[in-house]
Amino acid sequence: MAEVLKKELLLEGLNCSKCLEDIKNKLNLKDYNLIIDYKTMNISFTVNEGSEYDNLIKYINNVLNNHEHTIKIHEKSLEREEGKTLVIGKLSCSNCAAKIESKVRNISGVKKAEIDFVNSKLNIVAASKADLDRVLIETKKIVKSIEPGAHVHEEHNGSHDHHHHHGDAGIVKKTVTTLVLAAIPLLLAIFLNLDNFVELGLFLVSYLIVGRSVITKALRSISRGDFFDENTLMMIATIGAFFIGEYHEAIAVMAFYLVGEMFQDLAVDKSRKSISELMDIKSDYANVLEGEKIIKLASADVLVGSLVIVKPGEKIPLDGIVYEGEAHIDTSSITGESIPRFVKVGSEVLSGFINKDKVLVIKTTKLYSDSTVSKIIELVENASSRKAPTENFITKFARVYTPIVVLTAFILAVLPPIILKQEFSIWIYRALSFLVVSCPCALVISVPLGFYGGIGFASRNGVLVKGGNYLEAFKNSEEIIFDKTGTLTSGKFKIAKINTTAIDQAKLLEFAAYAEYYSIHPIAAAIKESYQKDIDIARIKKYQEFSGLGISAIIDDVNILIGNQSLMEDNKIDFIEAKQAGTILYIAIDNKFVGSIVIVDEIKAEAKGVISKLKNLGVNKITMITGDKESVASEVANELRIDEFYSEVLPHQKVEILENKVKNSNKKIVFVGDGINDAPVLAISDIGISMGEAGSDAAIEASDIVIMNDNLMKIVDARQIARKTSRVVWQNIAFALFVKISVLIFAALGFINMWIAVFADVGVSLIAILNATRILKMKKTG
Repeated sequence: MAEVLKKELLLEGLNCSKCLEDIKNKLNLKDYNLIIDYKTMNISFTVNEGSEYDNLIKYINNVLNNHEHTIKIHEKSLEREEGKTLVIGKLSCSNCAAKIESKVRNISGVKKAEIDFVNSKLNIVAASKADLDRVLIETKKIVKSIEPGAHVHEEHNGSHDHHHHHGDAGIVKKTVTTLVLAAIPLLLAIFLNLDNFVELGLFLVSYLIVGRSVITKALRSISRGDFFDENTLMMIATIGAFFIGEYHEAIAVMAFYLVGEMFQDLAVDKSRKSISELMDIKSDYANVLEGEKIIKLASADVLVGSLVIVKPGEKIPLDGIVYEGEAHIDTSSITGESIPRFVKVGSEVLSGFINKDKVLVIKTTKLYSDSTVSKIIELVENASSRKAPTENFITKFARVYTPIVVLTAFILAVLPPIILKQEFSIWIYRALSFLVVSCPCALVISVPLGFYGGIGFASRNGVLVKGGNYLEAFKNSEEIIFDKTGTLTSGKFKIAKINTTAIDQAKLLEFAAYAEYYSIHPIAAAIKESYQKDIDIARIKKYQEFSGLGISAIIDDVNILIGNQSLMEDNKIDFIEAKQAGTILYIAIDNKFVGSIVIVDEIKAEAKGVISKLKNLGVNKITMITGDKESVASEVANELRIDEFYSEVLPHQKVEILENKVKNSNKKIVFVGDGINDAPVLAISDIGISMGEAGSDAAIEASDIVIMNDNLMKIVDARQIARKTSRVVWQNIAFALFVKISVLIFAALGFINMWIAVFADVGVSLIAILNATRILKMKKTG
């Protein structure tokens, strides 16, 4: 079997992101996982070694040689790597998850291993296919050794498998059964007047029953040389209590720990279930119309161009356009908009939208793997691999916290009784309480749950965040830079004023509409829309467009020139310069100036409010970049109260401006844009935000946060969600540390017993998990 190559090519001589997008479309390498990097002008893909690879390189060379740019290809790297995702069922121990990740990373041939505790997945990248097969076998052994009850299976491509939830009833039944069985010998020992040896035996039987699971896991950890495992420490603590005669307490503490673990498992399971339900936006099947028959197919098997029947109440399975019918559709699961949208023949619809009232026939325009709903699920599930700095801090903290507490417990058990000349049993008991609170589970579980919950909640509000790191960085950002056209403005032009000198306004507009008839420029569309009359194309005798200048046309044997100031100057036509803000089109008839038309791009209704709210949410500086002339930029900046603006900026100058800002600022710089030309800028900014509905695929791929519609208020929503998520995460960190440190101090002073120490371990974990789940219950913003 041919080995899979991951190939990366550097395209020398190409510095135009629009051209790179054009090349991507011409290559059309969907089957080869084509990825483009707008920052470095690289393309990468995966292909089988051998003739398939050779043929593909020839094809790419052929496409590039036929391009207007002279492009040289350089092989930047050649990697032979293979990846696989394992789904680990019944993974409820965050500490165990971290150990699995650490051990898998140390397997020979592993290039990357990341555990996704929230989704119970382990993502592995090996150096080669041969390595991967061996790595998977070793990984499964590691998982079984650390979590014997875990079910491990490979995730199928494109399936977006979700973990299998525990049965809540099964967890409770197992715990209750264990407690009842342990209670029988315990009660016999307490209430019957038995021989001391028999009584001790009954206590021991009760302890072994209630602590069987913990002891088994502890012995397994010890066999691996892991002496800081929470089960090991719990076993040592309770056995220590036995040795100093605290039989009742040893059993009770183990029972309380068991109950706490049950509630913790239930809470984690509920959180996972809530997140899965949040992402339940896909339809697994599609009713495909073939002739006069309706065939039910898996969404992944539907081809582009198929006709799909969508009944009221059903989710639209794939992206497409309405082929027949009209209806109101619920778009809230994708765009976050609560008001239903009316669609008719020709309207574009996205997978995940819900048909509210009438039957629709949809003609699919994308495969399921390329559909909106598939990309959303993939982005949200993969977001956990991009950890926030807070998560990385907690991971490092957890590695040192337990050893330090265990060492302190040892010192506490030995030094004070020697120095103070007191009984060892008193200080050993206090040290045992230390061991009970030495596991940082509350932090290790709740922090990733909090960030993942925030990302999931954002997605249901029409905001896709590609990682916890971006969510946290956006919350801390102090400067946001907006592209003007299509972002702060609607990108839809309209006529603001018509100035005339020799003819009336109606006649000037008529000549302009005819002259612009063949142009597809948005400004031409605005003029034709304003004219509102049918155009007799027989009147158009000649048409010629001058790029960047304007148009020359002959209408009714009259020579019309319409365009910018440079067009007038090039044709040596004296004209009166318009002073109004906007894009000015000057018009000349038979080389004589007759007037001008002022075109404006409408500012979005919500723009001013958005900028005001962002400043209230801690953004210190709002900047705008535009290609418009200074007078237009100044007017928009004044109206929206923008702090700084750059006008008459060309695409490559945007990159220079952003690079300078990123280099010269120790604060996070956010860029918001929507067009193809924004892709390189989105890529180099600290946080790139693209406006999704009207945005290009290039901009969406290059960005870190995607707004699924054109409503700027979603940026405010994203900021609020980021702040609330961070607040909940730090509440958990502060609460867990405060309680644990307090318990450690009071345990050292002898003011608390092991019961309270157990609460500080599993109780705090439970409260932190429930608090993290609160993020999913936040009121919908916007």
